[in-house]
Amino acid sequence: MGLFSKDIKTLDDLFVHQLQDVYYAEKQILSALPKMIEKATSPQLKQGLQSHYGETEEHVRRLEQVFQMHGAEIKAVKCPAINGIIEEANDVAGDVDDKKVLDAAIIASAQAVEHYEMTRYGTLVAWARQLGRNDCATVLEKTLAEEKAADRKLNTLAEGGVNQQAA
Repeated sequence: MGLFSKDIKTLDDLFVHQLQDVYYAEKQILSALPKMIEKATSPQLKQGLQSHYGETEEHVRRLEQVFQMHGAEIKAVKCPAINGIIEEANDVAGDVDDKKVLDAAIIASAQAVEHYEMTRYGTLVAWARQLGRNDCATVLEKTLAEEKAADRKLNTLAEGGVNQQAA
């Protein structure tokens, strides 16, 4: 089903499609994070990524909860955007030999993922509220807050030493 296919007729349809999209994205992120953790050399970066892995597992559970609350099938639809972000992260990481520069690249890639997720969750919260599903919005807001916090932590790591070491 394409984003603007005939199968999406209502905001409710669009909401469910977006849930399926971000569900796929979270599953792809769970697959990609261990590789990023393995490549990271900064202990703080490794720890932060490991911590976010646990949060991402919780994000998947929350999405499954929202699917159930909304009466929708728990299903993922392929998300080309997250696939592209992860592919780019792998390409960049494969091209960097200097481990300090690699840590900076990993942070940049992780922030690209976080920014994608923040846009998706922000939209889902707004649509849930518009649909009168404040219960779903409340659950999704928890994840949105965690994604924003993860982005801030990555930024602090980058500005707190990783970028300077890479330079």
